[in-house]
Amino acid sequence: MDVNALFRISYGLYILSVRDGDKDNGCIINTAVQVTNTPNRLSVCLSKQNYSTEILLRTGEFNVSMLTEDTPFEVFKKFGYQSGRNADKFDEADIKRGENGIAYCARYANSYVSGKVIATYDVGTHIMFIADVTDAVILTDKPSVTYDYYFKHIKPAPVKTEKKGYRCKICGYIYEGEPLPADFICPICKHGAADFEKI
Repeated sequence: MDVNALFRISYGLYILSVRDGDKDNGCIINTAVQVTNTPNRLSVCLSKQNYSTEILLRTGEFNVSMLTEDTPFEVFKKFGYQSGRNADKFDEADIKRGENGIAYCARYANSYVSGKVIATYDVGTHIMFIADVTDAVILTDKPSVTYDYYFKHIKPAPVKTEKKGYRCKICGYIYEGEPLPADFICPICKHGAADFEKI
């Protein structure tokens, strides 16, 4: 089986944002999907290891900002390669708030959707949240960024290294050793062993 075929599925890239008391947090996801339109519902999947997942399980509300092709790599790095447990991801971000009081990325998004969770499903390493859409706003006409566009035009090429082991295709983290454990989870971006390549 060639798991690289899964990268051919046309994913978008988004910032899912949550709010816990007076603390904003968010993470990069590629798993926001409209599942019905009567009523309007969507699903999002988040790694069980994400701080945003903990908050969403408690609060049940979120916003999803649809990122555009002009989003710089620094935004993906800020929201995807560090934990909100240790950093204020919205510290310097150009944000506004939806009617639900939760931040959304105003500068690099063409729209955002607000959701209220109605069901959760444990799908292994991730939790799937099904949510009613409570608001949806168009911000610009700029094209949405896809995973494919991100890899070809935004994400820097991997740096050549003398290290031996496996490199995460998502964030570039290098696992040194043999073999790569089948249940290994990248400590940076939380992707599993299937997203690593031998170097």
